[in-house]
Amino acid sequence: MKNYKRPIGILLLLVMLFAAAGPMLASAATSSSNTLRVDLLKYDPYPADIGSYVDVWIKVENFASGTAEDVSIKIEPEYPFSLDSEGNAIKNFGILPPDRAAIHEYRLYVDDGAKAGTGSFDILYRASDESTWQKTTFDIKVGSTTFDSKGTVGLSNVISSPEVFMPGDEGSVSFTLTNTAQQSTILIDGESYDTYARVQSATLMGTDMITVTSQPYEGKGVLGPGDFVQVTYNIEISDSIEDGIYFLDLVMIGNSHSFNNNWMVPVVVDSSAVRVIPSMPLVLENGKADLEFDVANIHPNALSSVLVKLEADGVEFLPQEYFVGSMDPDELFTIEIEAKAEDPDKTGQVNLTIYTNYRNGLNEHDEVIGTRVLTLEHVEEDGNNTALAILLIGGIIVAVAYYMYRKKGLRISMDR
Repeated sequence: MKNYKRPIGILLLLVMLFAAAGPMLASAATSSSNTLRVDLLKYDPYPADIGSYVDVWIKVENFASGTAEDVSIKIEPEYPFSLDSEGNAIKNFGILPPDRAAIHEYRLYVDDGAKAGTGSFDILYRASDESTWQKTTFDIKVGSTTFDSKGTVGLSNVISSPEVFMPGDEGSVSFTLTNTAQQSTILIDGESYDTYARVQSATLMGTDMITVTSQPYEGKGVLGPGDFVQVTYNIEISDSIEDGIYFLDLVMIGNSHSFNNNWMVPVVVDSSAVRVIPSMPLVLENGKADLEFDVANIHPNALSSVLVKLEADGVEFLPQEYFVGSMDPDELFTIEIEAKAEDPDKTGQVNLTIYTNYRNGLNEHDEVIGTRVLTLEHVEEDGNNTALAILLIGGIIVAVAYYMYRKKGLRISMDR
């Protein structure tokens, strides 16, 4: 009789292994999709018009250290939205490298029977065909309430903090929305209207490199003639953004469609910062020297907590960190740092690395300014030679004085 216990035991062991590996494989597939992030960049028009199409821009970003091999997104709209064509629901981007993003535009139709308010749609995304779909829900505003008031809202006092951003900075953009009317009523075609203004909503739209982290402003009251409201939005600047002036769309819904506004809000990005320039030769004589540097702020706005630090193998610096403090744009500050070699007899060259630390607004920055060459030289001490020369000169002076004295004394005795 054959013994089937051993094959059956092996079979059971394999089944258990596959059962244990199943969740692990599923988890691996899911984790790859978890390295993606989707965002609603903007939609146009704002708010979405009832009975019309609205264009929606979706950004998908790979924030992992590895490459996403076959990225896809899929839109699933809810009432009152519908897709212009079901064949356009899925968009495949293919390979998406680390820290890269892709953008796709969808077109949705807003049902004729929709009411003013908020509508939703789902965006599904995955890193490959083997990955499971992940889902994020987005809301967009539909329609708006209409009022007969004739007040007009104007934009003023646009202030960025910090004034000029650096790559990777976080900060804010604030502005004032003012009812520009100068009187409480206005007469149009023989009919009198009040000049109240309403800011039903104000939305600052981000870009692929600038993210707006604040929610849209929702106005609940009215602005009388000359009244104003101040609005602030927090923004984040991408590390990979290039220097330049960028414009964010500020969309405001007013009393009615004809009183809506769309402004361009500028955001300036400039990566220039602190420069540290040697103002004397970088030479240590017999292991010591007082090094002098010019510290300049070439950023367009003031920087605070500016600090300079030097490092070189076998050399100590005092102070270890030189605190400069606040610096206005184009300000120059001269600092002096004592350098002392651990071995005073050492000669040759070593690399001198210059570091800076500073704040732009509330953002702390560390930067390696560059590497310079620090030269160590041995110079013969001339103290003994100097003393000998002084003694020699002194002896000559004494001898001459004595000679003159003797000569004068001899002349006096002869005259007698």
